[in-house]
Amino acid sequence: MEEMQLKQVDLVPEIGGKSRVSEILNRKRKLTVDMIRKLANKLNLSAELLISDCKLSR
Repeated sequence: MEEMQLKQVDLVPEIGGKSRVSEILNRKRKLTVDMIRKLANKLNLSAELLISDCKLSR
């Protein structure tokens, strides 16, 4: 996000709401397949980069 000069609000169309973006970035919620597809397209990234397993914080 920093390299592309994006803010959280820039991801709302792909993820769905400011609070949802915050939960994703703070690892309280995982990305869905639909979110991964949309983000990969918007950011011009391979979906593989977004699929990696991460542990959720509590």
